[in-house]
Amino acid sequence: MDNGSTDGSLATLPELDARFTVIEAGANLGFAAGNNLAARRARGNWIVALNPDAFARPDWLRALHRATTRHPFVTMLGSMQITADRPPGAAPTFDGTGDEYSIYGVAYRAGYGQAVRTVTEDFPVFGPCAAAAAYRREAFEAVGGFDERFFCYHEDVDLALKMRRLGGRAVQVHDAVVHHVGSGITGTASDFAVYHGTRNRLWTWFSSMPLGLMIGLLPVTLAANLALLLWSAVRSGRFRPTARGLWHGLRGAPAMIRTRRAYPKGSRALWPVLVKRPSRLTGRLNRVQPLP
Repeated sequence: MDNGSTDGSLATLPELDARFTVIEAGANLGFAAGNNLAARRARGNWIVALNPDAFARPDWLRALHRATTRHPFVTMLGSMQITADRPPGAAPTFDGTGDEYSIYGVAYRAGYGQAVRTVTEDFPVFGPCAAAAAYRREAFEAVGGFDERFFCYHEDVDLALKMRRLGGRAVQVHDAVVHHVGSGITGTASDFAVYHGTRNRLWTWFSSMPLGLMIGLLPVTLAANLALLLWSAVRSGRFRPTARGLWHGLRGAPAMIRTRRAYPKGSRALWPVLVKRPSRLTGRLNRVQPLP
């Protein structure tokens, strides 16, 4: 899937056999729409996403495939992501060990920045980071794929939330490893990334949270977003894109609420898999839970 590249990427492709189809979008459709377009053309039982800034180890796809047998009822599979752009000689760190979602409406990539450690077993997560993930086709299509209004950022959290409300479950595959340059296309913590991440965080909440949780937790969600706005001004210098993202997120909330879809699993099903403790959020820790 070529999402309107302008750097001659297509010319560097090796000769591909009949298993492969190259799709040229002709323009940058965004992460969500680009992946949806490719997914509609795919024919497998699983849809596998891999970013151009994620470099898979040779056995990565085989590891995901083995995991589909180990976990026959799981609908989402995530990869262990190692930071690809560390300085020479620096100790390796995780770029992510799966996505987690908190009662504050804040998602985070667990394990980010932590020293790489040996993991010998798969473990459950809220959802996979879509930079290197696999989704069961029927579950992906049942929720309409990625929400194309997001363009990019947070659409994988929104997708996982919707799939969980249909009873979906996610597992992080311990031996499916990629090396990932975080925001390698848009730039780490660029204004673009901060704006879209902030706006889409609110859109996920209003679009996909069960109504009971959305209303009941709205005060803590708004408080958390206000705290992040203050943090962006005091600590990070990202105030303007954060404020703009919050404003546009709130402006778009009515449309997100109007287009909400009904899913059979409600607050009771989702509550156990949400992160409650602030220390787990600030420490970017995975939840402690049994495998499904």
